[in-house]
Formats: sequence, structure tokens, C-alpha cells
Amino acid sequence: MENASHYFARGNTALGAHFLYKSAFQGLDKILVLMGPPGTGKSTFIRNLAESLLDSGQHVQCFHSPLRPDELDGIIATELKVGVVDGQTCGGILEGVAGETLTFDFGMALDNRSISTESLGKIEELEEKLIDAYSKAYEAFATALRIHDEWEKFYIESMDFMKADQITQELIHELYAGYENGTPTVGRHLFFGAATPKGAFDFIQNLTAQLNRRIFIKGRPGSGKSTLLKKLAAAAEKNGIEVQVYHCGFDPNSLDMLIFPKLSTAIFDSTAPHEYFPERDGDEILDMYERAMTPGTDETNAAEIVEIKERYTAKMKEATSHLAAAEAIDSQIKSFYTAATNFSIVEELGPQLQSELMKHSL
Repeated sequence: MENASHYFARGNTALGAHFLYKSAFQGLDKILVLMGPPGTGKSTFIRNLAESLLDSGQHVQCFHSPLRPDELDGIIATELKVGVVDGQTCGGILEGVAGETLTFDFGMALDNRSISTESLGKIEELEEKLIDAYSKAYEAFATALRIHDEWEKFYIESMDFMKADQITQELIHELYAGYENGTPTVGRHLFFGAATPKGAFDFIQNLTAQLNRRIFIKGRPGSGKSTLLKKLAAAAEKNGIEVQVYHCGFDPNSLDMLIFPKLSTAIFDSTAPHEYFPERDGDEILDMYERAMTPGTDETNAAEIVEIKERYTAKMKEATSHLAAAEAIDSQIKSFYTAATNFSIVEELGPQLQSELMKHSL
């Protein structure tokens, strides 16, 4: 998909299901919300719509499903300022976000008579199992986060916070000088990645491909990477500099990347599970471990850190396996509804949605 930007706006996190749609879809003229059970063709419809917009030369923002990253939960037609989203996946919090919100019911294509009482019973059972699989995944992520906190402790104790703050102030000055204006702005909040049934997945390379400058932050847990990004984001907002604020898909209270479109610059936490290295002009490394931490911290605590890392990795694997179970259960639920859906009715919804979308291009 050329001319497309790829994101997530919901995540399976250590804090449970987390939604950023309210910020991601803020300021649109119109949002088309597709309602109806899973398996009634919403995601396929959204993908087809994205492809036809791209074919006509428009820029599309694609919001992927953290359960199946190759499927779309929603899109924004950037130039038209119109969003389309699966109402089941956006946390139901889009009231007042756009100028106008229209709902389309894919459930009307469902022939309820063809779902037997027995099937309904099975669907209910599966839905309970799905809730259970998700809550087990969230529990495992929450435990992994607590283990991660133990890991951070070793480094926080060796951290020179004055040095870290100096690095932050230097960056603020260097990045923003000459771009400040007197009107504060509000950042746009997104995820660049997600915990999926196949493990961590991210779109960093897609989102930073066109930028002139990329700053790769290296360091250890607790070496001040997220704090640095939070301070940079706050200073950008205060100085009226447009900023996209990317939250960590594992711990949404933490930040992993900022993109400044007008400065053609990204700065991001480039450590596992989204570890990248400079590969072109304009790429540079900012190593927080080297610049703000007591030398030898790794070596001093090597044995304890190995043990913590093992526990952390095991918990993350466990969480991922629960997500894989959720995906399998979700597929079973979908198949019941797909079998009972009259897709010719779904196809009739297409032109209605298309015309709502195209009203804006006239």
C-alpha cells in the first residue's frame, strides 16, 4: 500500500484493552461507523475502500487490528477528512470527535433464522472463552510489567538525572529553535505497534520512511528514554509544534516515539522489541546508557539481570499464547456469523458508504 500510513489505535496492554481512537480521529469532518457482529464483512469492506482510495491517488491512514495485523479496524481518508471504523473495535468512544458521525448496520445482512438455537448457545460459550483468554493475556502482561519494573530499578539507581535533563534541554533547543509560535497545540496520540498473537509487531519503518532525520534512542530499561520523550512532547505542545505522540503498546503510560511532521524528524526508543539501527543519511544514535549512567552498571548487576530477563521473557511468551488462543476463538465466532450473512445485502451498503465518503471530494 503506497501512499498509506500504518498505525494501531487500540492495543492489548498491561493495562488491559487500550484505545487511542479519540485522539487519532480528532478533528475529522465525518466518521462512518460500521456496526454489526464479527464476520459480517466490515474489515473486508474497509480494506476495499482503502484500496480504491489509494488507487484514486488519495492518502490513506490505515488502522490495523492488534489481533490480526493484516486486517484493518479503520481508515482515515486524509484529504477528505473522513474516517471509517469498525464500531466493535474502537471502544465506542467517538461521540463528539468529528463534525458528524453516521452509523451503518452490517448486522442487517444477517439472516438470524439461519443461526440455530444450538449455534447461539455455542456463540455465547465462545464469547465467554474469548473474554477469559483476553483477561489471562492482560494479567500476564501486567505481571511482565511488574518484572520489568524490577529490571528498571538497577538502572534507575545508577542514573544521573541532571545529565539526562541536560540532554533533554539541548534537544528541545536544537529541534525547536526557529519553529516555535505563541499558540500551544495538542499532540495526536497513536500506537506504532502492538502485542499480537505472533508477538510484537511495529510500523516504525513505514512511519519514518519519508523523514529527513531519525534519532534512535538506545539505553536500558529505566535509563530515561520515555521521560525524555514526555518532556519533548510537552515542550512541543507548549511551543505550538505539531507532534505525533506514540505510546508503548505494552505499557501505554510510557512513550516510545515522537514524530514532528513539520521538522521531518522522528525520535524513538530503538530497543527490543523494536530495535533498529541507523542505515541512511540523517540517522543518528542517542545512547542514554553511555551518556547518563554510571559505567559498569550492566556488569555489576549481570547475574540478577539475567534472571529477571528470563522471567520477563517467559511472561511475555505466556501473554502472547493467550492472545493466540483469543484469535482462534474469535475466528470460530466469526465463522458462525459469516455462514449466516447474506453478502449481497452487504454489497448494497457499499455504494451508500462510498457516496457519503465522496460528498467531501466534490
